[in-house]
Amino acid sequence: MPPEWAPHAATWLSWPAHDELWFGHLNAVRGEFAELVRTIARFESVQLLVRDEESEHDARARLQGADVTFHRVPLDDVWVRDNGPIFVKRGEDVALTDWTFNAWGGKFEWANDDRVPQYVAGHLGTHRWALPLVLEGGGLEVNGAGVGLTTRSCFLTDTRNPGLTEEGYALLLSDMLGVNKLLWLDGGLENDHTDGHIDTITRFTDERTIVTSVEANPEDPNHAVMAKNLADLRAMTDLSGQPFRIVELPLPAQRLEGAEGRLPPTYANFYIGNGFVVVPQYGDPHDARALEVLSALFPEREVIGLSSRAIIEGGGSFHCVTQQQPTGQPWRPE
Repeated sequence: MPPEWAPHAATWLSWPAHDELWFGHLNAVRGEFAELVRTIARFESVQLLVRDEESEHDARARLQGADVTFHRVPLDDVWVRDNGPIFVKRGEDVALTDWTFNAWGGKFEWANDDRVPQYVAGHLGTHRWALPLVLEGGGLEVNGAGVGLTTRSCFLTDTRNPGLTEEGYALLLSDMLGVNKLLWLDGGLENDHTDGHIDTITRFTDERTIVTSVEANPEDPNHAVMAKNLADLRAMTDLSGQPFRIVELPLPAQRLEGAEGRLPPTYANFYIGNGFVVVPQYGDPHDARALEVLSALFPEREVIGLSSRAIIEGGGSFHCVTQQQPTGQPWRPE
């Protein structure tokens, strides 16, 4: 599994629909999506899934002139990081893994979204390994040098793969994705419907550097969890036994409430593309500081802050709604 900063052939996204899924914010969400898609399309091709005629008409109207290819595909929601394919690469050959998607343990509808990797494989003409185990892309970070990061609160829930242990996951991800050392943090953000995906809190920015969310307010429920994660990360090592460089990234200062309680805004849900990094912004006092931290970690990329205040109403942000396709040629077995 290539790291996110490896060269991309394209970025895949799904256009938002169903106003009720967005608690009445669909128009604002689509506006933020359009800015995100247009920004990515400045740097690389965008492959956009649209669920129906209305969605395609809306997307085409908002994205005129952008480098976007449209695909009419039945969809349930937009979180293609989790329901889409996880690409793998050997040399210049590219194929994909198709894990079972069950909407984070059966929380929402998922039947259409679970079929997206099959469509992508068919469109690209590449091999697809269909796997009966549940795995969401947002639940795993890789550094491209054999190390992966995840959370116990997500992977070890009994609504995903009951009975699959930490050791079992380590073997599985070594076999399928080339993760030779799997590192575990305990948990994620309060009221995150993914049960604490790693991509909302802690990210690799290169083989040796990890940026991790911190909460300064000791009264905030996220404070203790993030502090424990920080301490654990400082004790972790790579395949050669060397410690990582750990960089702290503040969580937004303001508590945001949505239709179902506290929202999980985070700057760690940035997306890395060809020559750029897009960082969610929330109209928060910590927005500028987050851009400063991440700009220092990506000196050769344009670090771009875009509004995600409407998108976060759905529980995720830019990394959650994107899936990178690495460069290379489609591979199929002989």
